[in-house]
Amino acid sequence: MIKHIVLALTFAAVCASVQAGAYKDGTYIGEGNGNASKIQVEVVVSGGKIASVNVLKHGETEPLLKAAQKKLSKAIVKNNGTDGVAAVSGASNSSRGIIEAVNKALDKAK
Repeated sequence: MIKHIVLALTFAAVCASVQAGAYKDGTYIGEGNGNASKIQVEVVVSGGKIASVNVLKHGETEPLLKAAQKKLSKAIVKNNGTDGVAAVSGASNSSRGIIEAVNKALDKAK
């Protein structure tokens, strides 16, 4: 019985450490295709989790990109990735470009 408990606790600890340290700490750059241009983002990882997402360069329509960046950055940090993060209505191509760029940056952090 004790062996089963120890085994279960060990398994839980391993799973938790894998989840907590999903990414290597650092600053990563990625690029994706927006509506009118390439979008370059910077993703900062701290403690194995995404700390921030910032757009560095783009040629998109400024108000649309800003709306997408604000909503997506918060959602990506909250979700610790892009899974389940939806494009912003009215800025779907810019949103997809940001998501693509973040995914490319995170590929480097694995």
